[in-house]
Amino acid sequence: MPDEIKYKRVLLKLSGEALAGDKKTGLDYSVITPICASIKKCADAGVQMGIVVGGGNFWRGRSSNAIDRPKADQIGMLATVMNCIYVSEIFRSQGMMTAVLTPFPCGEFTKGFSKDRANKYFQHNMVVFFAGGTGHPYFSTDTATVLRAIEIEADEILLAKAVRCLRQRSENKPGCKEI
Repeated sequence: MPDEIKYKRVLLKLSGEALAGDKKTGLDYSVITPICASIKKCADAGVQMGIVVGGGNFWRGRSSNAIDRPKADQIGMLATVMNCIYVSEIFRSQGMMTAVLTPFPCGEFTKGFSKDRANKYFQHNMVVFFAGGTGHPYFSTDTATVLRAIEIEADEILLAKAVRCLRQRSENKPGCKEI
């Protein structure tokens, strides 16, 4: 008898920096393919996978003082769309069906986000990518991750970010401990 899955629906946040690997910018196929293989195992086991991808490997809007912040954030949103389309195609090359949803029109590249559309794709065993953040300036893709997780009623949120370690803070004790 196969192992019972712990979570039926998971939302994964992949940072753009994590997709760049040691290159620190752009996309590194050798980093993305093992991520794809891990997600395929989950999807094959029956887990419905939603993915939010950041855009920091191409653009960090809040770091640009040369242009208006809302415009800088819009460029960042487009960076997430590029990342989602690329990663989605890598997933497709590995035999998974995918869809890319955005909170704003992107021509024929993506479909508009709605909970109903996302649920329809999940019912068809598709990996659903949520690109473009929230569609509003001043909000990070981390915010979009929580928002989309609530909207799609995810059982769990997982983060894959370019960090060296995680720290856990205790309310009763000052400082943090490595976990």
